[in-house]
Amino acid sequence: MSHNPLLETHRLPPFEAIRPEHVEPAIDQLIQENRDAIDALVQRSDTSWSGLAKSLEALNDRLSQAWSPVSHLNATMNSPELRDAYQACLGKLSAYGTWLGQHEGLFKAFQALKDSAEYATLDEAQRKSVDNTLRDFRLAGVDLSAEDKARFGEIQARLSTLSNSFSNHVLDATQAWHYDITDETRLAGLPESARDTLRANAEAKGVEGWRITLDFPSFYPVMTYAEDRALREMVYTAFVTRASDQGPNAGEFDNSDVMAEIVKLRREIAELLGFATYADYSLATKMASSPAQVLDFLNDLAERAIPQAKEEFTTLKAYAHDELGLDDLKPWDTGYASEKLREARYAISQEELRPYFPAPKAIEGLFKVTGKLYGVTFRENNQAPKWHSDVRFFDILEDGEPIAGFYLDLYAREGKRGGAWMDECRVRRTQQDGKLQLPVAYLTCNFTRPVGGKPALLTHDEVLTLFHEFGHGLHHMLTRQTVADISGINGVAWDAVELPSQFMENFCWEREGLDLIASHVDTGETIPDALLAKLQAARNFQSAMTMARQLEFSLFDFRLHYELEAPSAADIQTLLDDVRANVAVVPRVEFNRFQHSFSHIFAGGYAAGYYSYKWAEVLSADAYSAFEENGVFDTATGTRFRQEILEKGGSRDAAELFQAFRGREPSIDALLRHSGISDQAA
Repeated sequence: MSHNPLLETHRLPPFEAIRPEHVEPAIDQLIQENRDAIDALVQRSDTSWSGLAKSLEALNDRLSQAWSPVSHLNATMNSPELRDAYQACLGKLSAYGTWLGQHEGLFKAFQALKDSAEYATLDEAQRKSVDNTLRDFRLAGVDLSAEDKARFGEIQARLSTLSNSFSNHVLDATQAWHYDITDETRLAGLPESARDTLRANAEAKGVEGWRITLDFPSFYPVMTYAEDRALREMVYTAFVTRASDQGPNAGEFDNSDVMAEIVKLRREIAELLGFATYADYSLATKMASSPAQVLDFLNDLAERAIPQAKEEFTTLKAYAHDELGLDDLKPWDTGYASEKLREARYAISQEELRPYFPAPKAIEGLFKVTGKLYGVTFRENNQAPKWHSDVRFFDILEDGEPIAGFYLDLYAREGKRGGAWMDECRVRRTQQDGKLQLPVAYLTCNFTRPVGGKPALLTHDEVLTLFHEFGHGLHHMLTRQTVADISGINGVAWDAVELPSQFMENFCWEREGLDLIASHVDTGETIPDALLAKLQAARNFQSAMTMARQLEFSLFDFRLHYELEAPSAADIQTLLDDVRANVAVVPRVEFNRFQHSFSHIFAGGYAAGYYSYKWAEVLSADAYSAFEENGVFDTATGTRFRQEILEKGGSRDAAELFQAFRGREPSIDALLRHSGISDQAA
């Protein structure tokens, strides 16, 4: 192949030129070149910062710049050809990562740098990078015997394949199911925006009527608004049985054995490295110091929240019985009944708010909020290479000069993985020629698409998601670090990485923030006082039930990786049932297989770490309380948050950074107050 864009140096990935056939040859060549270069590097015995650490960083960055767009396209423009190419490289990249992490010569070179006189002259970030690198060598098995190293490599390669299979099964199962409706009376209760989406789904496939799919913009309104109970039950059943042995596609994309093998192999990895459990291994790079501390934290929150959650569910059941004629409240009724109760109690619905959040205005407001907090501006760059016509690219400017950039891909479409996420395209670092490489982020959501030439109208929940992911993006893009290993979110403890994202959500609840974010699509008016009062009053509607659900996920994940050694799918179900018996308030149904599509822990980075959402929520609520004390857009407080949290990246421990910003250790009080949970454990 004469021309391969993945082997060329670009400021931004040349998405329009990348083809599936480019992927494997490029990755093969780069891995081999890196192996040769690293062996040569060790042979030179240069253990200086510039000769060793900077050289390795450059090699890692070149490989990352080739793989990042491939991985991103696999998630956002999935096709059979690209999937095969991506899959073909996973084992090779895993093997390379294991080889790198177990390279004794490289390990000894970094140890020599740590022991040298130069180490004391390095700045804080450089020293932290060296320390992290030595820690990661040990976590990669550099101290293992040759036999155990080989086994470690086999497991890592297998885990890489399994995680990808899990993700593919969820995507395939999600896209394999649909239900077409030609009788519009079955859509009674659905708002016009949802019907437009379902009609567009049908038109895109050349069929009459309306098509319901399991993508969130289709699934959610049916579960929330459809008056047809049988329709809700059917859609719910299809959704909670995805990629499992149950439901309409039972066994076709089943993740049962995949999950079980992942948990078993993770346990074996941990034990090879001398950890009692995978949970212990996971915490080696987190703020939390022990499994006992995590479980105590989660159980303490449960003790405070569950009594109120039970009260909330009792209220919901009574309302559903008295007002909706639902004698036996089923899981497919709770979203519908909750929305009816919310409307009855607060006279507000997500749909009523949609006209105030046209997507262009929400994005403009997001930029204004960020500008007020951190003194930056935004400029769209229409010349940037893109992978789809929906995608936009923006530069972030300070004093008129670009300091970062990001891609924005907002809308759901076929071949795009569900959910919302931020990922890095380029990391901020000083290159070997002394030039600064600016950070670039991918910001991906799955919102309802614009229909009929009108702008997409977002729900308030979608606006919260947009701000959340952009908070991750700001952590990546506003970093001042120039060492890749601790730049942006790199090197940040996983249970602190949600702090900047959850923090940004707060501005979607305040008048000062909403006046920048929201204006009516037809009249341009801001949210009226009466409607804002309803929104704020409804903020903590069923907040304890919501927390109970998050605690269910967190406890299931952590106990799964702490208690089970070589589980079967049945063992995993039994554990989840036990967790639910302790913290769930919504009755479950036997066929629910939520765990089979729990991609965060089986295909993402949250294994034995899903508790991080709640852990970081304590930090984010407490951090935001400083703005409540000083003013929502207080310049000095915003500057301190940027300097002490966002700019520092992973250069210091997260606990130290938080204390530097807040002047004290974090307190749980702000989280309970923001969540509207009365402290029943006090």
